[in-house]
Parts: sequence; C-alpha cells; structure tokens
Amino acid sequence: MVKVSLISTYELGRQPFGLASPAAWLREAGCEVHCLDLSVNSLDSAGLQDADLVAFYVPMHMATRMTVPLIEQVRQLNPQAHLCAYGLYAPVSADYLCRLGIQTILGGEFESGLVALADQLRTPPSLQPSQSSALQSSSPPTFPSSNLPPISLKRQQFRLPDRADLPALQQYAQLVTETGHKMVGYTEATRGCKHLCRHCPIVPVYGGHFRVVQREIVLADIRQQVEAGAQHITFGDPDFFNGPGHALAIVQFLHENFPSVTFDVTIKVEHLLKYAKHLPTLKKSGCLFITTAVESFDEEMLAIFDKRHTLADFEAALALGRGLDILLVPTFVAFTPWTTLTSYRHFLRQIVRLKLVDQVAPIQCAIRLLIPPGSRLLALAQTQAIIGDLDEAKLSYTWGHADPRVASLQADLEDLVQRCAAQKLPRREVFRRIWERAFAGVGDPEGQVAFPDLPPASRFVPYLTEPWYC
Repeated sequence: MVKVSLISTYELGRQPFGLASPAAWLREAGCEVHCLDLSVNSLDSAGLQDADLVAFYVPMHMATRMTVPLIEQVRQLNPQAHLCAYGLYAPVSADYLCRLGIQTILGGEFESGLVALADQLRTPPSLQPSQSSALQSSSPPTFPSSNLPPISLKRQQFRLPDRADLPALQQYAQLVTETGHKMVGYTEATRGCKHLCRHCPIVPVYGGHFRVVQREIVLADIRQQVEAGAQHITFGDPDFFNGPGHALAIVQFLHENFPSVTFDVTIKVEHLLKYAKHLPTLKKSGCLFITTAVESFDEEMLAIFDKRHTLADFEAALALGRGLDILLVPTFVAFTPWTTLTSYRHFLRQIVRLKLVDQVAPIQCAIRLLIPPGSRLLALAQTQAIIGDLDEAKLSYTWGHADPRVASLQADLEDLVQRCAAQKLPRREVFRRIWERAFAGVGDPEGQVAFPDLPPASRFVPYLTEPWYC
C-alpha cells in the first residue's frame, strides 16, 4: 500500500478543497492518505516519516512561499519519500521547486495525476548501483514520473471530497453577520477561467479554459459540510458565471434543501453585466455578497490588465447589486509599477465617492502587483521596460517605483494593515489611517487633505474573519 501525505500551508482561512478532493481519489485507489493543514496544525512528523509520497498543495503565491522551507524539512525527515508539488503555482514555479527537491510537478486538474504517480510508486524501480549508493546518502531515489504532464486540463470525473481527517470547520475562518458568527464551508463548482486577464496567475495554467466539477459532487460536498455545521458556503470558483447554467442549478438546490444556508461567490464585472438577469436568482437563493476583481479605477491600468471592463461598467454592476441588496466586494491591485502618488490618492477618493469604505477589505489598499513566470504581462512592452530579473524566492519578477515615496507608502501600508488586523480594528478606522498616511503622511502640499466625513453605514457588511481574505 502506498502511503501518501498531502500538505497544505495556507488557503485563505478555508478548509482546503485541495486536500479533501485528492484524498478521496487516492483512498479510492487503495492508498493510505494522511492530510496535514499547516494553517491550523503544526508539522506532524508521524505521518511523514514513512510516507512513500509527500505532495505539497500550492494553489497561490503565499502558500508556495510557505511551502519552500518545508521541502528541506521533509527531506530530512524522510529522505526516501517522493516529493511532489501540485496546484496552480506548481507549474509556474517548477524550475525553482525542482531545484529545492521537488520531483514531480502537477498543475491544472491534478487529482488523476496524483493517482497515476501513486501507481508508479507501488513498485519502486529496480535499484541500479548508482541508485543504491544514493540511497545511503540524503538524496531521494529517482522515480519514473517524467511521463506525467506538468499541466493537465483533462476532464475528470470527480469524487466526493473526503474531509474526514481535516480539522473541523470551526477551526477555520468564520462569517461575521449582524446577528453573530456563522461557520463557513468551502467548495468549488469549476476550476480555471475562460478569460485571459494579463496579471492573473490562472491564465498561464488554464489558458482560457475552465473545467466543471460535476453537479452531483458539488451538491454532495455542500450537504456533508452543512451536516458538519456549515451555515454559509464560499464557492471558490475564479468566476462562478463561467458556466451560469451549472452555477444556478447548484445554488437553487442549495436553497431548496438548506434554506437557511447563505453563500458567497466570485464573479467578473463583465459577467455581472452580461448575466444580470441571473442576479435575482442568486439573491433569492441566499447570496450575501459577490467578490469581483475590479483591480483598478484607472482606465489605462484596466487596459494593461486586459480586464475588459471600465469604471463605468463597475459602477453599473455596483448599482445592480445595490438594487438587489447583494453586496459587491471589490478586490484591487493597488500598487503597480505605474502607480503614482496622485493616482493612489485618486484611488482612495474613488472608494469614498462610490461608498465602498465598508465593503473593501483593508489589505486591498496595500496589495502590490506580482508578475510570476508565464504572466501575460510579460508580453507587453510597458512591462519589459520596467521589470528586472526573476526573483525565484519571491516567485515574481522584480520591479520598482520611479517615485521612492510610493514604494515607502506601500511598505508602510502593508505593515499598517497587518497591525490593524491584529488589533481587530473596524474597516472605517483602518481606512482612515490608510488615508492619513497617503495624504498627510507624505509631507507634500498636495497631500494636506483631511479625512472625509463619512455618512453612517446604510447596513451591516458581513465579512469573513480571515484578515487576508480577498
């Protein structure tokens, strides 16, 4: 029996689907599987020392950086284990990860690849003399994994995610509502995205394609999480309306079977307008809020990112949401190589003008653009003119600001947001401090603008307790 350890370091305060889904596949294939979520638990050597396969789940930038120091720790604990990295950031970081000791890279639809890798490990290769001597050192043996593609978009028949040995839902981020806290479940109805936004890390892997998780699997996963105590479901699809028929059938089932359970989704501005007729169904089915990647209020930046929407489009979508009492929660890339002090201050003014102060997570005012390997931004002359070398440890190409005051502002705001999160300060107070640092804190005459007198909030804005949620 092949023994497999699946490791997740961070997934935005969620119980990781990226462990539960492959665990079901591997157990069905006869493997002994140990899941370890290091966002909740500490590194457990008991499940690693005799593992044949240790697979690190790297769905995002932060998770990948947190994985890097673990690779050597695991090699020291179990030098014979085959090491794999799987998830969105595995292929784009492949060269770096493999130099650190990762032997197999699996991106895209990774479950079938993990099963195939486990099958290869059932019968280890015959040891050659050179391999025998290698085994006496700390170097792991070489297994024939070269036939596994680093990116697979093959359509899969999913299994019901196996969450049996994951930490309980109450150990993850909770939803704060006007009446109290709700336990949150997490699932995925689709992966990938049909769009090609230049800055998006999904694009180098999926290239404009998306894949569906079969409806019956999604519904069964929702049911098991509700039975485990979930009162709210986050759908992690990059765009819930990539397949609107699929999406609507799922939320209608959710509401019919669990009428008190609410949910949130992520939908592109372009799709909010294109499929506006479906928004009432989301509201009726229990949608509390929609996360949407606005990224910028600047038309030139929107064109660089190839977002396919304008500020006017976002304002129209915002009006649709407010008309239906569905909150839109915008996300931004606040600092780019093209950000100036004036443009950043304009960004803050727009948040005030659009009455979004209570809807914007404070970290969204401090996020700095990442340009990972494979990014479509690299094809632009504007990008080539400003980037430096690839910083493999940071998983991004280097770039700087022409104005050192902007670089200092970004670093200060990132620190400020972290400190405010630790103090659990309300969003309005955090935004006030961001405003004062961006205006009065720079010391130029243009910046002497007092914090505006905000009207009282028209309603309570529900939010997840994960401070870095975006």
